[in-house]
Amino acid sequence: MEAIDYTQLYTEEDKRILKMAEDSLNPKIDRIEEIIAYGKASGIKKVGIANCVAFQKEAERLEDRLLNEGFAVDKANCKLGRVRFSDLVEDYKGVSCNPAGQADYLYKSGTELNITLGFCLGHDMIFNAKSKSPVTPLVVKDRKLEHHTLSALKKKKAC
Repeated sequence: MEAIDYTQLYTEEDKRILKMAEDSLNPKIDRIEEIIAYGKASGIKKVGIANCVAFQKEAERLEDRLLNEGFAVDKANCKLGRVRFSDLVEDYKGVSCNPAGQADYLYKSGTELNITLGFCLGHDMIFNAKSKSPVTPLVVKDRKLEHHTLSALKKKKAC
């Protein structure tokens, strides 16, 4: 088997992100504090929050926290643009979520880092693929487990 030099897969920007993330690691802080530390260490001025409408209150609290830390913030919820589902997928009714529109909106508003909050499976994939800025998830949607996805991996006790 041929030896592969995986280091060639990383751009200089990728290496910068890895270094800044490593520099901001601290086991005594939570994920939001870690994102804030990363943003400050990276010189990020504007953060985007892309959220599901079911997480609107949490998005507002996150926005307040980031503003208090000195970041400019822009938000885009999943119903941005009120895209009709039938315009995207035949035989579906109602207003669709719009992850591509969220990514485009945050790009046009100049965000340098985007945080996703409560995205459904698939919507997260589209947003991540379309975002021109780095993306980090804060919470993923898991309706059954009330957004505590890791609990599905915990070892079950035998009877």
